[in-house]
Amino acid sequence: MKRIVSVSLGSSKRDHAFETDFMGEHFLIERIGTDGDWDQAIQLIRDLDGKVDAFGMGGIDLYVYIAGKRYVIKDAQKLMAEARKTPMLDGSGLKNTLERKCILDVQQEGIMDLKGKKVLMVCAVDRFGMAEAFEEVGAQLTLGDFIYTVGVPVPMHSLKTLRILGGMVAPFIVKMPFDKLYPTGEQQDVIIPKHSKYYYEADILAGDFLYIRRYLPEKLNGQVIITNTTTHDDMTLLKERGISKVITTTPDMGGRSFGTNVIEALMVTLMGRPIDQIAPEDYYRMLQELDMKPGVVDLETFNA
Repeated sequence: MKRIVSVSLGSSKRDHAFETDFMGEHFLIERIGTDGDWDQAIQLIRDLDGKVDAFGMGGIDLYVYIAGKRYVIKDAQKLMAEARKTPMLDGSGLKNTLERKCILDVQQEGIMDLKGKKVLMVCAVDRFGMAEAFEEVGAQLTLGDFIYTVGVPVPMHSLKTLRILGGMVAPFIVKMPFDKLYPTGEQQDVIIPKHSKYYYEADILAGDFLYIRRYLPEKLNGQVIITNTTTHDDMTLLKERGISKVITTTPDMGGRSFGTNVIEALMVTLMGRPIDQIAPEDYYRMLQELDMKPGVVDLETFNA
């Protein structure tokens, strides 16, 4: 049996373990949260290094991609450096491929017509492939990177603007302490409605779930969420707050969806090749082979 462990800086309340078969291999997939404790995360990686088949890096990305350019998040290197024997994946190698495919699948398979829909991406720099796919299918984008990440109430409405402004500030942002940019540990349980008008104006809320959740208004009016990792409790919360449907970029696995770091770790384990020898086309081919489709939950019939 292959074993994949996602070591996350996030809340331990979101921990999960699941056994499944992929392409003839049996896998144990685990997510272990360290509640924002960097020392605990580092020790966990040291303890498991060489004993598991792959690590996922959860709650933090190693890279941010903007228009094809890669920026390294300084704090993430601390975790990556501890995985000396076992490959560690943060999901960034797969994210653009998987999440772009998800949006195109939603449109092409009739799950939802995205053309002309108003889409709020609370943070688009960590989901650039998703943002590009929305633009490709004709959605109307509002990019909230400056509003929700930096605290500057300036919405952007085009990827061209994000490329220019994001490229200017990214070299500085990736050097900031990560917990200033993204909720970790117990902060993941805190919801602070902020600049809610952009949520109310949108038909679709898209991108990283914890970003969407952090600023979620008390009551929405039937919006759809397209996101990554969700649990049963997340679905219950979203139903209470007026969301009508949740589409996840990865399928349900034992009652929840896992992040791209886990799916990338799964694929790298199956490929059995060094990470630096794996190209985006390899991920895309395996996605096709696995026939991995978006997960769709209709909250109007969801049993909370």
